[in-house]
Amino acid sequence: MPKRHYTVLIVPDRDSTTRRYRISHRMVVGALAGVVAGAVVLAGLGIHYAFLLDRARENRLLRDENAQLRSHLLHVREKVAQIDETLDRIERFDQKLRALTSLNDERGLAIGPLEGPGEVARETSRSMGRGGDLLGERLEALVEQAAQSERSLAELQRYFEEQKSFLASVPSIWPARGWVTSDFGTRIDPYTAKRVMHQGIDIANRHGAPVVAPADGVVVFAGTEGAYGKVLVIDHGFGIKTRFAHLSEFHVKRGDRVTRGQKIGAIGNTGRSTGPHLHYEVRVNGISENPRKFILE
Repeated sequence: MPKRHYTVLIVPDRDSTTRRYRISHRMVVGALAGVVAGAVVLAGLGIHYAFLLDRARENRLLRDENAQLRSHLLHVREKVAQIDETLDRIERFDQKLRALTSLNDERGLAIGPLEGPGEVARETSRSMGRGGDLLGERLEALVEQAAQSERSLAELQRYFEEQKSFLASVPSIWPARGWVTSDFGTRIDPYTAKRVMHQGIDIANRHGAPVVAPADGVVVFAGTEGAYGKVLVIDHGFGIKTRFAHLSEFHVKRGDRVTRGQKIGAIGNTGRSTGPHLHYEVRVNGISENPRKFILE
């Protein structure tokens, strides 16, 4: 079979020699095949490029979503920490209130936190540290803890409404402002250097700073008492008495009825004292108790 050929003529615009080119059929078919193959390759590259663009867009969306989730998780952690702190304060306040009620109640008021809120929140933090798999479970535990504290405080509220006269007699506020220089418990006596029991707390402040009644009561003593200097004693009823020593002056006298927050004297340096301060005691049925356990501020 004779080979097929094609002749291509190139005719210039001006007078010049016409050029003639002879091309075989095989070359034409090869060129067309090359063009088609190039078009297919270009189309494939275009489709792949579009696919890559779509994947890149999806990756950006996933990165943005992950960033939002991390931010949300951090926000949840902060909220859990705040809840933990709040529940911890509630529990401490609840314990103080129950310590006060134990002075005048035999019911015990058994409702109260079964597990400390701090422990619940620590478990919550550990669960979030593992990726938040148990976050929902821990948050439910915090909700239950809050509900339990709410029930406990509701019972205390009902009790307090029934015991208003008793609560008015509990020394629940600081008798003076200043710095606690010596707490309740054993200490080294500054004069004898021996370890002795300190039956109150010492609050230092400037000479003449006000001293107030920590609860309602009746003044049963106002005078001088040896090493304690000028001493004031208030009987609050229910077996509770408070003592105030080293005063510089009295603003009430024996037999006066006082109310919580009323000014009763001033800080001084009378008696055996190393500087201006108030020695403050709380005695229940004649036994010294740590004044801090009654203070709710």
